[in-house]
Amino acid sequence: MHTTPPSVPQRRLARQARQRFVEGICGGLVDLDKTVQDFLTALMNQTGTAREMQSRRDAWLQYQQKHSAWTERAGKAWQEALAPHVSSTRGQLAAGGGGLSQFELLSDDVVENKILASRMALTVNEQVSHQFDTLRQRTQSLEGQELDSSDILRPDTVCLLLVEQWVEAGLPRTDLQTVVDPLQRELANLLQKHYQAVNVFYVEQGITPQVDLKSKVRRTQGGTATGSGGGDSGSGGLASQALAQTRQAMMAARGGVQQPPGVPAGARPMGPPGTQMPPPGHGGYPRPQHGMPTAFATGMTPLARARQRAQGVMGQLRRLLTQPATGFDMVNAPPASAALAHALTAHRVHADTYYSGVATLMEDYSPAAVVQLVGAVRERSTELKKKATTSGEKAIIEVVALMFQSILAEDRIPPAVRVWFARLQVPVLRVALAEPEFFSNLDHPARKLIDRMGACVLGFDATSINGSALEAEIRRVVQVIEQYPETGRRVFQLVYDEFEKFLAKFLTEKQVTSRLVSVAQQVEQRETLAIQYTIELRTMLRDMPVRDEIREFLFKTWAEVLALSAVRDGPQHADTVAFKRTAADLVWAASAKPNRSDRAQVIQNLPALLQRLRQGLTLLGVNGAAQDAQVKVLTDTLADAFLSKTASIPQAHIDAMAKRLANLEDFISDATLGDMPLNADNIEMMLGIDASSIHVIADNGAPVDDAMVAWAQDLQPGTWYTLDHNGASAQVQYAWQSQRKQLHLFAAVDGSSYLIQLRRLAAYLQAGLLVAQDEEGLTLRATRDALAKLDANPERLLD
Repeated sequence: MHTTPPSVPQRRLARQARQRFVEGICGGLVDLDKTVQDFLTALMNQTGTAREMQSRRDAWLQYQQKHSAWTERAGKAWQEALAPHVSSTRGQLAAGGGGLSQFELLSDDVVENKILASRMALTVNEQVSHQFDTLRQRTQSLEGQELDSSDILRPDTVCLLLVEQWVEAGLPRTDLQTVVDPLQRELANLLQKHYQAVNVFYVEQGITPQVDLKSKVRRTQGGTATGSGGGDSGSGGLASQALAQTRQAMMAARGGVQQPPGVPAGARPMGPPGTQMPPPGHGGYPRPQHGMPTAFATGMTPLARARQRAQGVMGQLRRLLTQPATGFDMVNAPPASAALAHALTAHRVHADTYYSGVATLMEDYSPAAVVQLVGAVRERSTELKKKATTSGEKAIIEVVALMFQSILAEDRIPPAVRVWFARLQVPVLRVALAEPEFFSNLDHPARKLIDRMGACVLGFDATSINGSALEAEIRRVVQVIEQYPETGRRVFQLVYDEFEKFLAKFLTEKQVTSRLVSVAQQVEQRETLAIQYTIELRTMLRDMPVRDEIREFLFKTWAEVLALSAVRDGPQHADTVAFKRTAADLVWAASAKPNRSDRAQVIQNLPALLQRLRQGLTLLGVNGAAQDAQVKVLTDTLADAFLSKTASIPQAHIDAMAKRLANLEDFISDATLGDMPLNADNIEMMLGIDASSIHVIADNGAPVDDAMVAWAQDLQPGTWYTLDHNGASAQVQYAWQSQRKQLHLFAAVDGSSYLIQLRRLAAYLQAGLLVAQDEEGLTLRATRDALAKLDANPERLLD
């Protein structure tokens, strides 16, 4: 379509707007710098392993040396990005970049910069999308064409230049990945402030174009959005933009192919029409391909990677709802109109009658019954939509209705539970109308509750869940929510917390499971204390002239005695205190005794010392010949020390050691905790029951990424997985994790249990031997489905 060329005053006004914007964000570099400085300083002051603390200090030192270069380079790069817009030949420059058939191979550094910048931009876009869209439309009305893909007004461009100049300044990209969360939050605030300022400037100049949503999203016969919005401005484009951005990042990572310069940033990459995002690999992140970096080459954990994708989807939904035609305010939501509020109240009054009919439908488990349920719920949404008086209310009702259609169509949820999920539609609609955060916050209590309940029921069939405690708890949760419609998110948060407490008891209430949990917790406590006691003993004996035989005995054997006694009887029990004192007495007795009085004291105390040593060995199960051999090594060492003429250990050092040992628990911390050994035989022995159905899977030293370990520690009890162990596949539910997250219990539907140690669990996740049955959650998948329907039929949003 032919467009009228912009006049000189219009071009000048657009140029002034860009200059104001760049001057503003350059002035905000000081705040960005301070944010990074403060974060690295706080991080450096946190406790951690020696390696972590050294790495944090190195990052802090590097930044002190090079932060000025980074901010100067970033400011200069942003200023230089104005160059294509200073002259009136903008558009010709963009057009000269080559056609769609022109590709360019990129280096790994360039690809990684683009991926990291794209992720930053997704988060930034969530906050600034409304102001940026308004600014983009006004600038487009002045220039007669869409913003170039590399326009400095775009958040993507600002982020990419910031990332590139970080690397160019000599700062490690891994350090940027460390500070990216606070940095992108501050950057979003900065861009939001100056997008608003430029929009105010445009209004002062009389530039206030009105945009009609329906005209923007109307489709041509070929299926592309028409109207002035360009390729990425329609509702359909917004709904698919999250998928398109992910596809672009994956294309770049796999083959290093650059998007041609003439293609807008929001456009879909080349490929067959309808091409979908590559299926996720195990655990919700892309499978590594030949020739591409590993899953962690960009420094993000699988959790962060999945969350980043989820935030992209939420960002697109938020942008869709904040289009000018909907009039929906994501910050200060107006109260529901009188007619709609009355309809919602009436629905609550008649809910039991209405849903009793729905429940009757669900007694039939056929696909036809599911269709009827979805239809019944859809009819209710249509009635509510008729009562809505604003475009924003209609849009919200439509999105929530589409989300619940997706949830109710999930055939892995037992039909009886789907009835209770259906009853949540109106309470969720109330929250969505009053709290727009529901559409942008993955951690909103309403979303979390639906996701948790859904994840917990996916592994049950209709027979096993009907009448169960889990079904009763879900029913109670829904009824509580219905009783308090005016409390908003508070009631969802309350019942979410109660549901988590219920799960903790429900998942471990079986007798065998409960016994296994108790034993596993004791094992973890004992092994943890043994490691911590060993570390403290090493610290105490570091500068003492103690013989190697005594050191080895204390580190490998006596630390186990102290730990087992502390778990059984308590750290301050008389026996435990006596064993601690024995360690100090043994160190003193094994030191040189040049004085006659010291030798006499050793002879006097030796019988009692040997008796306590034997008691400790007996506690560990070391008896008979094995115990005699251990004691002989110690007595031989004591006899040799008895005759030695070297310097002795001062009594003050022994007293200090004894005092520290007596209160050892005050000095140990999790910061020094390393890997914990796990002995399957000990577990089975301590259970005292038939352990044939219990599989103990201990660490085997297999290499595993730290990111996978972090992921394993964050698994949520109640979630269902498919476990591939020793060639057999089992459907298991994550039932329990120990206090220090070193041991993890999975319960299978056939009654067997799998107790897996942390790093082995991480290795199973990494190898794809443990795969979540629901990798993204009910509400996120429902949001994605809703966006797909709106992408195909955008007019329904306001009809």
